[in-house]
Amino acid sequence: MNCDGVVRELSNYLDGELELAVKQELEQHLGHCGDCKMVVDQTRLTVSIFCDSEPVEIPVDIKSRLHEALRRKFSEKGN
Repeated sequence: MNCDGVVRELSNYLDGELELAVKQELEQHLGHCGDCKMVVDQTRLTVSIFCDSEPVEIPVDIKSRLHEALRRKFSEKGN
């Protein structure tokens, strides 16, 4: 497993949904790659923080600007 493989499998790894062989390969990589270990640890921490937090209401003006930006972005992709 290389760094790209860790990124591809990160969600499945954190969710405990990897086949045993893939999990072992990923964990072996984490044993010698500090960068990937940091990414996994920080992602796990971020997920934990957000899962334990209450939703925050976005102000109406920001929500409107966000929706408009998303509409523009998606309409550009369609062209």
